[in-house]
Amino acid sequence: MRDYKRLTIICGHYGSGKTNIAVNMALELCKIRENVAVADLDIVNPYFRTKDSEEDFKANGIKLICSQFANTNLDLPSLPADLYSITDDKETSVILDIGGDDRGAFALGRLSPEIIKENNYDMYYVINKYRPLTPDAESAYEIMLEIEAACGIKFTGILNNSNLGSQTSAEDVLNSLEFADRLSEISSLPVKATCIEKRLEDELKDKIPNLFSMKLQNKIIDG
Repeated sequence: MRDYKRLTIICGHYGSGKTNIAVNMALELCKIRENVAVADLDIVNPYFRTKDSEEDFKANGIKLICSQFANTNLDLPSLPADLYSITDDKETSVILDIGGDDRGAFALGRLSPEIIKENNYDMYYVINKYRPLTPDAESAYEIMLEIEAACGIKFTGILNNSNLGSQTSAEDVLNSLEFADRLSEISSLPVKATCIEKRLEDELKDKIPNLFSMKLQNKIIDG
C-alpha cells in the first residue's frame, strides 16, 4: 500500500471498516511523507469516527479535518469547515474517510470536480463478505455502482476487509478471497490489499499477497 497518490479515498458499505483502514493508512503514510491529513467526511455514522484516533494523529504530526460536531452528543450531518482545503492544498497528502453507501458518498460529490481535474487520487472500495448487505460479490457490485453514481468518481481498486470483528480467524480471511476475486472479475478492478488485524499476520503472510496489517482503532466513550 505504499504507492499512495496525493488523495486516497476510502468508500464502502455500512460496517465495512472504512474508518479503521483510513486511520491505519494515515499512520503508515506519515512514515514516508510529510504533510499528511485525514479528512472525515462520514456524515452517516457518527459513532465510529477518525477523531477517536486524534491523539495518535497529534503524536505523528497528522492533521485531522472533521466536523466540529464529531464525538459530541450532537448527531448532526455536518461537513468540516475546512472541507475545500482537501483539494486546494496540493502540498498535503490526504486520506478521505467517506460515509457508508451512496448516501454518504454525496458529501464527496462536492469535491469531485476538483479531484477529477487534479487526477492524483485512488478511490478504494472496502468490502466485507460477512456484512448482511453484501453476502455475495453481485450485491457488493451493486452498492459499488451506487456509490460511484452518488459521488461522480470511479473506483480504482478494492480493499478486502472481510472480518467478524475480534472473532475473526485466519480461516475467515482465507474464505473471503474467492468473494473478493469474484468482485474483481465483475468490476474489472484489482484487489489492492487484504486488510487484517496484526494478530493474524504470522498466520497469513505466506498465504495471501498484499496484506495490509492494521492496529484496531480504540473507541473513545464519553462519560
